[in-house]
Amino acid sequence: MSGIYLHIPFCKQACHYCDFHFSTQLGKKQAMVQAIAKELVLRKSEVDDVVETIYFGGGTPSVLSNEEIEFLIQTVYDHYKVMDQPEITLEANPDDLSSHRIIQLSNSPINRLSIGIQSFFDEDLKLMNRAHNASEAEKCIQEATEYFDNITIDLIYGIPGMDNDRWKANIQKALDFGLPHISSYALTVEPRTALQKFIEKGVVPDVDDEQAQEQFYILVDMLEAHGFVNYEISNFGKPGFFSKNNTAYWLGKSYVGVGPSAHSFDGKNRSWNIRNNPTYIKKITEGVLPMEIETLSQTDRYNEYVMTGLRTIWGVDLERMASDFGEKYVEYLVLQSQKYRDSGLLVESKGKLLATKKGKFLVDGIASDLFFVE
Repeated sequence: MSGIYLHIPFCKQACHYCDFHFSTQLGKKQAMVQAIAKELVLRKSEVDDVVETIYFGGGTPSVLSNEEIEFLIQTVYDHYKVMDQPEITLEANPDDLSSHRIIQLSNSPINRLSIGIQSFFDEDLKLMNRAHNASEAEKCIQEATEYFDNITIDLIYGIPGMDNDRWKANIQKALDFGLPHISSYALTVEPRTALQKFIEKGVVPDVDDEQAQEQFYILVDMLEAHGFVNYEISNFGKPGFFSKNNTAYWLGKSYVGVGPSAHSFDGKNRSWNIRNNPTYIKKITEGVLPMEIETLSQTDRYNEYVMTGLRTIWGVDLERMASDFGEKYVEYLVLQSQKYRDSGLLVESKGKLLATKKGKFLVDGIASDLFFVE
């Protein structure tokens, strides 16, 4: 199984919290689409498996026209082996999803929408500098559900000023639409973002980690009570609606990332493209792949497996670990994790090490403490 990720590095405006690679200058959009298509052709020899997922991420992929989206999808079909009915996801913002655009997309190969709602309340959206308002958020979901069965939305918790009641109202609004999948993340203050500067100047209160943790547990309780499975820390899906793209990533399967700043993984090597739009376009036009490659050591792969495995309902399989990495890594993990099992943050069940409900919010820190350091 392989997945193809296409990074579309354009946004209408910069969200205050975002540190992803993007540009608000859309003048090179057409040249970028041509460059991404050429990179797909240049890298076709890297993929022997059947492609099961195509994912448009960013940035804001919905700034592309339908013709540009379908051109890139057709390029994948022309140069790769693609399974029947692959999962093809488009990340989109509510302000791009007019009634006409939703109908257009429903008649395209796109069969899954990932809508960046973040909040259903204007005060939160203004703080984050989102391009849409609460009314647009509700309207686009209402209309999208008429044409798409497979929809996920993003919600953010831990926003300064958002109390638990407003957070519960956010979740309830999502539930009222009958969506089959929700991704939700704690607001993180990334270096060199506008949000960090506002907090440093006292314009915006700092994020409250304790409140974020409390809101995470509210999220888990409410969604699980409505039949959602928390299959990965930030992802909740109804049975049959887990993201195939996300699941492949967390299970360590291979994928090719195309576009500036996009990352790829083939099981042993990680590579990433340059984070500069003009340089990326120039190099690709010259037939040069502007990427760096890192070959992962056995310890690197062990550490990544611990990090990704603990975030999922599938956990860290100790038998697989022994087979892939050797008994010394299993012995180290069992010994190092004992304190977390004793404190109820991790549990060993049926040969797998799993995060408990209590441990989920803390799992990244726990995983880093379980890393093998040579």
